[in-house]
Amino acid sequence: MNLEAAILNVSLLWLLTAPHEFAHAWVADKLGDDTPRREGRVTLYPLAHVDWLGTTILPAITSLLGAGFLGWGKPVNTNPAQLRGGLNGLALVALAGPASNIVFAFILAAAAVVTAGLIPAFAEYAAHGVRLSLYLAIFNMFPVPPLDGSKLLLAARVPVVVYEELARFGFILMIVALAATDIGYWMSQLSWMWTQGIFGLFR
Repeated sequence: MNLEAAILNVSLLWLLTAPHEFAHAWVADKLGDDTPRREGRVTLYPLAHVDWLGTTILPAITSLLGAGFLGWGKPVNTNPAQLRGGLNGLALVALAGPASNIVFAFILAAAAVVTAGLIPAFAEYAAHGVRLSLYLAIFNMFPVPPLDGSKLLLAARVPVVVYEELARFGFILMIVALAATDIGYWMSQLSWMWTQGIFGLFR
């Protein structure tokens, strides 16, 4: 029962979800789809992007039990018919979320370096956030609905009927993939390597 990991991961997920979902909404808005703006998603206010199951309950349970990490924010609704570029525009909207995680990882790394000698506890927290932010960027590129990577399938013109079938079992597929394969381990290792690389740049 890892209570410390649960509190750490959930609080960081709240912090990281807002810029991730805001990035989706902002790019969609810039590409001509007013759906996110009408639904109040073009904002960095965290509560606008929280999905209580995906942003709090499930990540808390998986972290508490030491069963890896699984979590997400409230999906941003978009209308491909309003997006400039159609499905290609949808791909840009999808990529904006993981890209924001990478950008935010650099911001957190800078904060960790600056505060390391002044506020070590905060520096450690920010450093953990770097790895989690990169992990979320990698995890969200998994090509299973509702994750961001699945939108790239639509941009690649995968038949809608195939996408809809994937969407029906997307959550189960994610659970099975993380529980029965080494995908979770490799995503964790890759995020750790990227974290070391980012801190190496600051040194």
